[in-house]
Amino acid sequence: MRPAAIDWTPPDRAEGAPRPPAQWRRILALFRPYRGRLTTVGLLVAASAVVSVVSPFLLKAVLDTAIPQGRTGLLSLLALGMILTAVVNSIFNVLQTLISTTVGQRVMHDLRTAVYGHLQRQSLAFFTRTRTGEVQSRIANDIGGMQSTVTSTATSLVSNLTAVVASVVAMVALDWRLTVVSLLLLPLFVWISRRVGQERKKITTERQKQLAAMSSAVQESLSVSGILLGRTMGRSDSLAREFTGQSDQLADLEVRASMAGRWRMNTIQIVMAAMPALIYWAAGLTSAAGAPIVSVGTLVAFVTLQQGLFRPTVSLLSTGVDVQTSLALFQRIFEYLDLPVEIAEPAEPVTLADVRGEVRFEHVDFRYDPAQERPTLSGVDLKVPAGTSLAVVGETGSGKTTLSYLVPRLYDVTGGRVTLDGVDVRELSFDTLARAVGVVSQETYLFHASVAENLRFAKPGATDAELVEAARAAQVHDTIAALPDGYDTLVGERGYRFSGGEKQRLALARTILRNPPVLILDEATSALDNRTERAVQQAVDTLAAGRTTITIAHRLSTVRAADQIAVLDHGEVVELGTHEELVELDGRYAALLRREAPEAAVLSEAALGHA
Repeated sequence: MRPAAIDWTPPDRAEGAPRPPAQWRRILALFRPYRGRLTTVGLLVAASAVVSVVSPFLLKAVLDTAIPQGRTGLLSLLALGMILTAVVNSIFNVLQTLISTTVGQRVMHDLRTAVYGHLQRQSLAFFTRTRTGEVQSRIANDIGGMQSTVTSTATSLVSNLTAVVASVVAMVALDWRLTVVSLLLLPLFVWISRRVGQERKKITTERQKQLAAMSSAVQESLSVSGILLGRTMGRSDSLAREFTGQSDQLADLEVRASMAGRWRMNTIQIVMAAMPALIYWAAGLTSAAGAPIVSVGTLVAFVTLQQGLFRPTVSLLSTGVDVQTSLALFQRIFEYLDLPVEIAEPAEPVTLADVRGEVRFEHVDFRYDPAQERPTLSGVDLKVPAGTSLAVVGETGSGKTTLSYLVPRLYDVTGGRVTLDGVDVRELSFDTLARAVGVVSQETYLFHASVAENLRFAKPGATDAELVEAARAAQVHDTIAALPDGYDTLVGERGYRFSGGEKQRLALARTILRNPPVLILDEATSALDNRTERAVQQAVDTLAAGRTTITIAHRLSTVRAADQIAVLDHGEVVELGTHEELVELDGRYAALLRREAPEAAVLSEAALGHA
């Protein structure tokens, strides 16, 4: 019995009770390893802001002193100073962009590797209930969507905030009355931008979910298996229509995200752009009335500073909107990072230098779901002495494969324990388990790489001679050697360049190369024809000599020579013995044997009659 493959989506706290302070602390913690570089960026930004506000004062001196008094020497120095401020400012901007972009990319790298590493630690149960496209979308779309935020937002915030403070100080120094008038509407603008940010955050959450759904659809329907299924079932057109519908929904969400608050933000820009005109208009009226409140130079310098204030202010408001939008992306990433690790290595793991290979199942119970009414395995007691073989047979859904999952800790027992050389597997280090237990599954997986690379996945440092030896043992060397590129031949997506039997033999060769003391063969010969099965079985028998072997099988012909045969029924061991003992017992095993081959029934009856 296996868990149903269902879509799994973490709870969406965006609609529940987000914890902004905690979330902000986590976001800021991502930048902590790079605080030295960020300090440098801050200093560059501050220097750039100071240099920027110098230019309007130079302009004031040009208009009020140098030109009216005809002081050409002073005029030349002031003009040169304005040019130098522009050059220095450009240099500072380039340096701060380089450093901030580098920091942002390192933060994204840290996030990607953290999510990938955390998912690698998840149990098999997580991946049986989670769509692969959803996982891919979190790493690619969600983290990728944060690129502009983490690479430029920090610099933009510091730069614009510094520019605003410096501009306000300079404006007050020129004329405090005009400064007050210029800042009257600023609180309203901040409130508007916050509302816009909240709207875009909600839309972004919907958009990322839709992107994840599309990624899952593409991954499932455009894989080799998906194409085969779609075409043989005549569903290609309907799949295309479903994808069109999903893409249409995504397009609508993109438009909504782009237009959310657009008019309100543009209104802010219009008002800010109109402020200089209003100040010139007011100054003109007071001058016409014979009571000018400021000089022409002061007026021009103030408007220049005001423009320098409005640009970073608008940028700050836009950045605030982007930050609120990116919170939805950070939240989705943190949801994955917060997933509990169901199967963790103990704090002080046991390491076995020399594994003999004795495996025991002691009163083992197992449920995939705590709410599951009937356990998948119940009260299983089995002992497999080192160097012996155990075959596990039974009806489909009896728990055979589940039993094999417990030895390498793909799942943990919910009752009892599984031991290796007397040590509970939950106490062993992952490295010890990986070295000690080799698994050949009925669902063979090959990477889209060469044959040699697929084999070396088990032993990265293996020599070519070792690859050939393992392939010969698995009866697949001749097939590989006949390929145009031999061991350098690409196996294709999920190994579809090879037949089912060839893939299983490659998987067997991969495990042979690893040379583990405990072998678990989960219907490893199920896709082989009779002739190839006999050949591979000989290789398996040779490999199994001196090792502990647990074989999960439907074909009883492959397990007759096993030292023990356990018959499972609804998760319980109902019979245990050798082939001859179980045939003589004429129970469940004998019934399975008769069902598999009519000639076996004759042999069984003859044996019973002799008894």
